[in-house]
Amino acid sequence: MNLVDTVKNTFVPIHREGYPFIAAFALITLFLGYFSSILFWIGLILTAWCIYFFRDPERVTPVDDRLVISPADGVVSAVGPAIPPRELGLGDAEMTRISVFMNVFSCHVNRAPTRGRIARIEYRPGRFFNAELDKASSENERNGLVIESPNGTIAAVQIAGLVARRIVCWTESGGAIGIGERFGLIRFGSRVDVYLPAEAVPRVAVGQTAVGGETVIAEFGGSAGVPLVRVS
Repeated sequence: MNLVDTVKNTFVPIHREGYPFIAAFALITLFLGYFSSILFWIGLILTAWCIYFFRDPERVTPVDDRLVISPADGVVSAVGPAIPPRELGLGDAEMTRISVFMNVFSCHVNRAPTRGRIARIEYRPGRFFNAELDKASSENERNGLVIESPNGTIAAVQIAGLVARRIVCWTESGGAIGIGERFGLIRFGSRVDVYLPAEAVPRVAVGQTAVGGETVIAEFGGSAGVPLVRVS
């Protein structure tokens, strides 16, 4: 391994969505530093946190149609039956919902939980309750992706939280998406809900830490063998 490879492996890439915020934090820090060294150091710490927040590391994703992968980094906050948001067009019957809560120190890049065709994308404005609360699923600002997967229709819903004020989704309806592929980002604290058919067997528990693009959160068709993986 040469020096260039060592440097690349040491520093985690930063997503381009974070560049304006990092620049703003840095400029404010320099401005505050003109008046006070204490404010400068506080600003420097906040700038470092902003850089850390927008990190976008590579992930090793299992490539197996039987598996459902966590769409986000964070703590599993809910596993159980729930009615999906009405705007997704998935009916009034309960589906299996798995929620992953991201705090302000989590990586906030969101990844597709399965491969398939994006049947629809629906954005809804809303409130900004703490994303750990169950009512955040129905009350908060959100953006939902409905994916026609090999195992049926699956939905991934980005939910803004107490601090978050901006949901970013850069995929388009009608296109194909691969498992673990980046599809969006939520700024500054939030959650992602995954709605699954009843045949899906949850493989995580409330309180467990999940890694977006890597952790298996559910499985179809019984016990899965050793899957292939993809680094992205």
